[in-house]
Amino acid sequence: MNELRELYQEYVLDHGKSPRNFRAVEGATHEAHGYNPLCGDKIHLQLRIEDGLVADIGFTGNGCAISTASASTMTEAVLGRTVEEARAHFAKFIPMVKGEAKPDLDELDKLSVFAGVSEFPMRVKCATLAWHTLTAALDGKETVSTE
Repeated sequence: MNELRELYQEYVLDHGKSPRNFRAVEGATHEAHGYNPLCGDKIHLQLRIEDGLVADIGFTGNGCAISTASASTMTEAVLGRTVEEARAHFAKFIPMVKGEAKPDLDELDKLSVFAGVSEFPMRVKCATLAWHTLTAALDGKETVSTE
């Protein structure tokens, strides 16, 4: 688990400073706004779904390093996957971050580094904001809050 903790710190720093897919999505078919009132994180997530696949995904907004890194890593994880696969990732990611499930390295791959967030309960909402916003966008909801 020590290796996972080191990887977590490395990922948060890397993706927090240089987030991937931090941009608006041209021709977005789904979008939602997410807000974490506890620390002020805000995200606007946009997706373009084509034939059941996440053809493009991007986010804008501002938040702490954990929130930004989680959103960045999430976009990489679901890009090119089916909507069902994206939902399956959500179903495994949330319990892992909450410390309710062990990291599934085979299924979640790099997302497993966020298992370390469970050691910091106040940061769980930061790490899950992008994922809840993804689900809201897929469900056709305009906004979601972590509260």
